[in-house]
Amino acid sequence: MAMKPQRPDVGAEGDLLPPLAGIRVLALEHAVAGPVCTRHLADLGAEVIKIERPDCGDFARHYDDFVFGNSSFFVWLNRAKKSLALDVKGEGASAVLERLVASVDVVVQNLAPGAAARLGLGYDAIASLNPACVLVDISGYGESGPYARKKAYDMLVQAEGGFMSVTGTEDTPARAGISIVDLATGMYAQSAVLAALLRRARSGRGANVKVAMLDALAEWMMHPLYRHAYNQSMVPRFPDNHPAIAPYGLHATQDGSVLFSVQNEREWLLFCRIVLGRPELAACADYATNNARRTHSAALTALIERDFSNKSTSAVTALLDEAGIANGRFNDAKALWNHEQLAARDRWREIGVPGGHTIRALLPPVTFTDVEAVMGDVPELGAHSAEVLRELRFTPAEIDRLYADGTVA
Repeated sequence: MAMKPQRPDVGAEGDLLPPLAGIRVLALEHAVAGPVCTRHLADLGAEVIKIERPDCGDFARHYDDFVFGNSSFFVWLNRAKKSLALDVKGEGASAVLERLVASVDVVVQNLAPGAAARLGLGYDAIASLNPACVLVDISGYGESGPYARKKAYDMLVQAEGGFMSVTGTEDTPARAGISIVDLATGMYAQSAVLAALLRRARSGRGANVKVAMLDALAEWMMHPLYRHAYNQSMVPRFPDNHPAIAPYGLHATQDGSVLFSVQNEREWLLFCRIVLGRPELAACADYATNNARRTHSAALTALIERDFSNKSTSAVTALLDEAGIANGRFNDAKALWNHEQLAARDRWREIGVPGGHTIRALLPPVTFTDVEAVMGDVPELGAHSAEVLRELRFTPAEIDRLYADGTVA
């Protein structure tokens, strides 16, 4: 029998609350992997209290200054959070941390290896204060094995985890242009939080969940791993074509290029008949199956581009659409920022950033039809320190003392 929710799902006006309303999260985080997890929890309505260094904050605040003097990374990953500027090694920090741990539902940490345990925030210590708490430990390589103490950042794990070996040109491997390992890790961490909270609703018990960056990337690398292990072959690096499916990639036209994908033999027949106007080509032995097309992909690409050389990109796109062949444009960040599909679906909102400016922010990919994501402002460093301490029932005199000795800012 399903249990009733522990917290009300309906607000004072009878409206549905965000899914994680009433859930409190302590974030001991920096950079990307931890913040992407907790930012999505904040979007879903959780109260996220972010611990930052009083002197400089999360070091991602200083990655760049592209957004009105703010880091593009930081404004992306930290909206709707509360910033508590706390020197975790300060004289009064342990009392603050203990009260925080006792008050939250979830702790997410991606500090350097062993740092959380040295602060007294290992799972045993947390569970003694709050048995129902969910602790998510994010690490680079896991907490055992020869790499356990090794620091890990996105590009390093892209290389260590084999991802760069399948990305780039035939001659030159390349990193992904975004923090793909951090993103994978953060989203697995978010999934773990939700699963642990669901189990806690049934059992009343907390959990210690561990997510390693190498594990997250290795999961995403299983297609190349299986190909190597059972076919003794490596995925070739094709920068603008697919290594397993043909034709699938970027093809030159009279005035530009078009990206399209033929996924099966039915689509191949339609492509030959409608797009190329050569139905007989579908039966050619060199191209009759996907394996054959992949083997002869260079010749096939040359054949297609000869046909496209006297057709505009818009004309080719129209033919692909008529044939039901998936296709897309080669957009850059400017084109995506102005994408008509995002605008037509009202995917943009406005939020505040430090310095008093307002920026556009994209709604998260998960959409609830009955309640909108929480799209809060990006906090100034320490903007919520006093508020959080008052909520933890520190007296005004105690708060003043914490400020005076530099434990908080």
